[in-house]
Amino acid sequence: MKEQAWSKEDIPSLKGQTVIVTGGNSGLGYESVKVLSKRGATVILGSRSMERGQEAYLSIQKENPNADIDVMALDLSDLQSIKTFTDAFKEKYDRLDLLLNNAGVMTTPYGKTKDGFEQQLGINHLGHFALTGQLFETLKKTPNARIVNISSNAHKSGKVNFDNLMFEGGKGYTPMKAYAQSKLANLLFTQELQRKIDENGLDMTVTAAHPGIASTNLMRHIEDKFLYKILGRLLAPMTQEATNGALPGLRAATDADVKGGEYFGPGGRWEMKGSPVAVSPITKSYDVMDADQLWKISEELTGVTYPLNK
Repeated sequence: MKEQAWSKEDIPSLKGQTVIVTGGNSGLGYESVKVLSKRGATVILGSRSMERGQEAYLSIQKENPNADIDVMALDLSDLQSIKTFTDAFKEKYDRLDLLLNNAGVMTTPYGKTKDGFEQQLGINHLGHFALTGQLFETLKKTPNARIVNISSNAHKSGKVNFDNLMFEGGKGYTPMKAYAQSKLANLLFTQELQRKIDENGLDMTVTAAHPGIASTNLMRHIEDKFLYKILGRLLAPMTQEATNGALPGLRAATDADVKGGEYFGPGGRWEMKGSPVAVSPITKSYDVMDADQLWKISEELTGVTYPLNK
């Protein structure tokens, strides 16, 4: 793998490839759509709001009139919306080279998705679990397909509480505790899916990435809090723009030397900013028993099973 600084200029031509980016209308997703379409991919921009998705498309088209972008409605807090999206995708496309599971919410007040899931776990993990499973047959048919799950440094304080996974009634809920659990779940899912792919001899790679501390609208739920204002000033020199925050995910998505299960993040101090490099998640993210239990619960909650056999 290339050890020196990696940038979007290292991304090869993606002409002929079909890509899905969830949450592609803003932040890291928007920057990823912009770069991937610039390299020639057909990019499906998944957005909860079609209006915001179209605005993102028009903005990108101003810079790149040849951008091949298809805006499609996708609400990861709603299993029916996910099913509608995947059905519509499979009617239009017969290949999927890259699924970039980018969309997410961060440190929201306690709440539930349409299907009754705690919303951070419901959107950040369960929504993407269901989406990936329903696209899996198409991924299997596409040579060298890749799945990338966007996690966070916050996973390091995470614990998957199987006794109270959904913080029922708000019991024990704190916004950061729930967020950290969802981001650890992203990594457990990454490792378990790669294990299952290897066991079944499938031509597919699953990787993960985190953006460090990037300036995106994910911060909107905490930016007015007094502590955030103080920390924001102190951490400002160590943060990076969304354009750079998207690079670890883009490297995980496009670097030919990436291996299944690898995790990418900024190479600077405390992984807050810098060129994207392979980094190490916490040991807990490799826990086979936790990953297996989370997988089985995710299947039960979403009703989605993966067609893993060749």
